Amino acid sequence: MRIPLAKYGVPQILFFGGVTLAGAGLAAYLLWYVAPLFGLAFLFVLYFFRDPSRRVPEEPGALVSPADGKVVEVDEVQEHDFLHARAHKIAIFMSLMDVHVNRVPCDGRVETVVHTPGRYHNAATEAASRENEAVALVLADVEDRTRVLVRQVAGVVARRIVCDAAEGDRLLRGRRYGMIKFGSRLEVFVPVETGFEPAVRIGQTVRAGETVLGRVP
Repeated sequence: MRIPLAKYGVPQILFFGGVTLAGAGLAAYLLWYVAPLFGLAFLFVLYFFRDPSRRVPEEPGALVSPADGKVVEVDEVQEHDFLHARAHKIAIFMSLMDVHVNRVPCDGRVETVVHTPGRYHNAATEAASRENEAVALVLADVEDRTRVLVRQVAGVVARRIVCDAAEGDRLLRGRRYGMIKFGSRLEVFVPVETGFEPAVRIGQTVRAGETVLGRVP
């Protein structure tokens, strides 16, 4: 049976497990009433790195959310860096309480993976989209008719972006491909010319691998 914890969080789980165990032992000897706080802190770390299973839609042409969280932007923009086209942009903010494992929005071949260093603005703001550290992943479908850009964007607390996809990989919709540790933002860009129609609104709560962001005809 699969343990519902993210493999990307194993180093942190082991580190905080050791720290909390040592802290609880010391507290039990000096200040016994403080010891439970270390246990609660470790439980929060386990909660943060949870990785529940998801039921991925099989509907043809559907793009699913790459992250749990709240939609903070639905717009049409000019994407200059990777798609070089007018594109629908959907941005999702992940709070500390959300599942942080990221999932692939659609089937495709990994065409590009680019890490860009940057700043650490609040991930819920537009400034984060422009200036924060990010990892961009471009997916192309089998016939190269549709290219989709997914950006993992760091936040104020989030300083560690994990992306285990590599150029040339063929990924399936809903597959886990990374996470951002401790609060962050995910963005999806789909060229307008594909006929993609957004199916979410600002303020809506979405679930990675399950919520349909929109459809390509």
